[in-house]
Amino acid sequence: MGMDQGLSRKMRRVFLVLNVILLAIGTCGGPLILRLYFLHGGARIWLSSWLQTGGWPINFIPLLAAYLQRRRMQGLAATTVLIKPPIFWAAAVIGVLTGFDDYLYAYGLAKLPVSTSSLIIASQLGFTALFAFLLVKQKFTSYTVNAIVLLTIGAGVLALHTSGDRPKGESNKDYSMGFTMTLAASALYGLILPMVELTYKKAKQAVTYTLVLEIQVVMCFFATVVCTVGMAINNDFRAIAREGRGFELGETKYYVVLFFSGIIFQCFFLGTLGVIFSCSSLLSAIVIAVLLPVTEVLAVIFYKEKFQAEKGVSLVLSLWGFVSYFFGEIKHDKQKNTETQPLETEMPQSTLANIP
Repeated sequence: MGMDQGLSRKMRRVFLVLNVILLAIGTCGGPLILRLYFLHGGARIWLSSWLQTGGWPINFIPLLAAYLQRRRMQGLAATTVLIKPPIFWAAAVIGVLTGFDDYLYAYGLAKLPVSTSSLIIASQLGFTALFAFLLVKQKFTSYTVNAIVLLTIGAGVLALHTSGDRPKGESNKDYSMGFTMTLAASALYGLILPMVELTYKKAKQAVTYTLVLEIQVVMCFFATVVCTVGMAINNDFRAIAREGRGFELGETKYYVVLFFSGIIFQCFFLGTLGVIFSCSSLLSAIVIAVLLPVTEVLAVIFYKEKFQAEKGVSLVLSLWGFVSYFFGEIKHDKQKNTETQPLETEMPQSTLANIP
């Protein structure tokens, strides 16, 4: 299905912006609401891990809408699902890894302030860049390399004084474990993002946004299975009612927190896959890194978390890295447009042209 070049670019930008908004909601809201659970009496790591992907059935709403649209266009020939076995199993493997990553992240957030956790997660950009280079042959500019180095150093600065913002009543051992688990979560998710992009590239079928939604469902389902097994082993199902009755904000708000945790984290995963679909896994990691200082500031405002000199230095380095990356991208795009504009003789096909 063809469309003029201007409309194509406009649709791509709108689609990318919508997914960035979803990613922003998940990146900023997810850790804040999950930390709220831990601050007011919640203590179940596997339950909080489960919440990060447990809201996956909500994706059936847009999938149903997409199927009905295909039905109108194709009639009875329209298929219920688009995903084929190779992509299904690739998504299943990524989903299992995501389940363990959820646990690592939840463990870290249970022990660390949101502001500290967010800055550690900024190191994810470096891991994503490394694995993107190895798996999908990601190309780098000098500005991209500079941004990655600054963001990674910014996260590493926190290790110089790791116990400076240790929550009251928490041991140095627990704090150090939280730091280590969060860093491990960052590294693992840095691998997961390029794996998703590689799945798109290796797919022997048209990669439409409906297919992206189906991949999201498969990934989150298998991640939820991993966390469900963890909850069963840890007897979390029996503890939910008791924990709800003892929740400091009240039993009703306990379940409200659990419900919205599931919804907000689905925004994160859907936005992440959408940005990868629209551009690349590296851009997805960049957007997440850009939003981390916002999350940090919100945590300081809402939860009165400490803001030591190390966090200030880390924040400045992170912002410097963000500016460096986007300046480089703008310069690269201008140079590319200058080089290709005289040579353009045919209309490019938009990725979004295949969206049903």
